[in-house]
Amino acid sequence: MPGRLRRALFVLLMCMTAGAFAHGGVAVEDDTCIMTIGTYKAHFTGYQPQVRASQEFCEDIPMVAESIIVLDFISRPLRDMLIDFRIVKDVNEVGVTATIDDLGSAEDIERATMFRRPPEKFPRGSVDVTIEFIDEGTDTRREYVSVFPFSVGVTNWWARLKWIVAPLLLGAVLLFWTTRSRDSTAPAS
Repeated sequence: MPGRLRRALFVLLMCMTAGAFAHGGVAVEDDTCIMTIGTYKAHFTGYQPQVRASQEFCEDIPMVAESIIVLDFISRPLRDMLIDFRIVKDVNEVGVTATIDDLGSAEDIERATMFRRPPEKFPRGSVDVTIEFIDEGTDTRREYVSVFPFSVGVTNWWARLKWIVAPLLLGAVLLFWTTRSRDSTAPAS
């Protein structure tokens, strides 16, 4: 195998392994899993162990199933505050752009609350909640939205496939480049 092609395959393999570390190297400012609570920050992580083993999510909940939601406080003052955790159904159909103002009055929020954990302090800096999302009949367009928006039953295929597509495209370009440069340096017959 020519040296140039061997280097191209090495670069391709390096690109493929980068996907395994995609979340760990993200700066806090660029992390889509960070939510703001006033001026403070927390990290949102979700799991669906019965259907997705230990795979994490932080935006859209991939399946309608039992879900574990974990908030890890980045800002230490949150550990000393009373935190009221609730999941509110999107009765106004605002979608993933919802803000606290979109949820309506305190009474509206109370009526739309699907899950509530009463206010308490979390001195260890972590809140975890297990909730069973259920399919509500034949309306598969239904979304559950929190102020930190996430959708239920949605899979972001591009986020998964880009780690396969990008290295394949890079490999094809490198293979074309090495083949073309080898052909151009071959002696004419």
